Amino acid sequence: MTTRLPFFVYGTLRPGEHNHDHFLRGRTESEEPARMRGLVLYEGPGYPYAVEEADGVVAGEVVTARPEAYDELLRALDRLEDYVPGDPRNLYDRVDREVTRADGTVLRAWVYVAAPAVAARLRTRGKLIESGDWRSAK
Repeated sequence: MTTRLPFFVYGTLRPGEHNHDHFLRGRTESEEPARMRGLVLYEGPGYPYAVEEADGVVAGEVVTARPEAYDELLRALDRLEDYVPGDPRNLYDRVDREVTRADGTVLRAWVYVAAPAVAARLRTRGKLIESGDWRSAK
């Protein structure tokens, strides 16, 4: 059984972005601005990739699913990110990390980060989003 954590979203799932309405509308209890340390963002083809990097900070939202919608939402987000637990072909891995809400509260949340092979390629040839905020780079 998967731990029922909130989700940290930093790209197309953020409020106002194209995947938010499709995947999150009506399935969440709350969506709050937040920051996650230990990540940097790289530009992708219409969406960003988060890459684990000790000195980085990424802006996004922490999204808490409605309890009755959690399992369905988790499956939908895993499909969106082409994430299958343990599959070496994943483009993203779903990991749990600390996230800090705007009020300073720290909690754990799921976040989709670039899988190791993708992260290595981005570090070598990718375009870093210096601000850590995908919206500022669009």
